[in-house]
Amino acid sequence: MGKLTVEECGIKGVKVITPQVFRDERGYFVETYQKKDFEAIGIDVEFVQDNQSASRKGVIRGLHFQKEFPQDKLVRVLRGAVYDVAVDLREGSETFGKYFGVELSEENKKMFFIPKGFAHGFLVLSDYAEFAYKCSDFYHPGDEGGIIYNDPEIGVKWPIEEGMELIFSEKDKKWGGLAEYVASRN
Repeated sequence: MGKLTVEECGIKGVKVITPQVFRDERGYFVETYQKKDFEAIGIDVEFVQDNQSASRKGVIRGLHFQKEFPQDKLVRVLRGAVYDVAVDLREGSETFGKYFGVELSEENKKMFFIPKGFAHGFLVLSDYAEFAYKCSDFYHPGDEGGIIYNDPEIGVKWPIEEGMELIFSEKDKKWGGLAEYVASRN
């Protein structure tokens, strides 16, 4: 077995990656990124920026994308658990408007590779979560776009617990749906 196990997700380019974890009585060690190993699984990307965020249970961030400066992203959870989603926005893609979601947690150590041309977002499932991601382009203020998290055309099945209070930024409450995104591109 190699250092990385890859799960294809039914959407070209999207991958769930599980690294090899070495555990003993002291704790664990995991190599989270090694360029040659990622090239071997078909991810030949130069990452130029690392980001980290912390959020409490019920926070939904997204669904975000960069319009003119799209980014490949490699995301993972350092603490807690999130449900992470990628929505295909690539023009001409046979899976346009489809999504894939996966639980990422400090326990499962999974990483999620989201190529350029996707909207991305997550829901915090644990009381607290720290989220880290690598990006292939720099953040450009004013270039951000988004789609509302509950657009029925996309139909993301968020694992929202009964009674869970959902928390959004003001910006994320105002995004339109997939139809508005398509209309804005024409």
